Amino acid sequence: MLDPRLHPLVAAELDRLATPHEVMDCDPDLADTAAFCAAYGIEPADSANTILIASKRPAGVIVATIVLATHRLDVNKAVRDTMGVSKVSFADSDTTVTATGMMLGGVTPFGLPREMRVLVDGWVMSRDQIVLGGGNRTSKLRIAPDRLLDRPGVEVVESLANPIA
Repeated sequence: MLDPRLHPLVAAELDRLATPHEVMDCDPDLADTAAFCAAYGIEPADSANTILIASKRPAGVIVATIVLATHRLDVNKAVRDTMGVSKVSFADSDTTVTATGMMLGGVTPFGLPREMRVLVDGWVMSRDQIVLGGGNRTSKLRIAPDRLLDRPGVEVVESLANPIA
C-alpha cells in the first residue's frame, strides 16, 4: 500500500522498486534542513539534500545532486565537469518545481523523471542512514544510502562536494 504521507510519485517509485524506507512526519514550517535537524534531533551529517543544478551553456540540462547538509557542492568544477557542460547554476525554485513536481524542502531522488541523472556525492554513501525529502514539506524518508542505487540513473561521484569548514 502506498504511503499517503509521501508525494504520490515518490510513494509509487519506492513501492515499484521495493526500496526499504521509513517515513517520518514533518511540520511543514520545519522542512528546511537546519530547522528540521534541530527540531527532530537529526544530525546534519545524516541529513541529505537533493539539489537541482541547471546548465546555462548549453542551456537545458538539469541534474539532481544529493549532498550531506555538512558539505557544499563543488558546483563550478566537479558538478559542471560531471555534467559535461561549460556553465551551471543552482536551479531556481520555479525550475525545481517544474522539473520535479515537488516542493522545495522536500525534493527527493525517488519520483523524479526517469531520464534525470542523479549525482550522489561519495560522502553520502559513508553514512549508515540518511534522511531525505519525501517530495513534499510534510514528510521525510530515512533510508540506507546504498538504497539510492535502487533508482535507475543514480551515479556516485567522489568529491562532488567538500566538507563545510
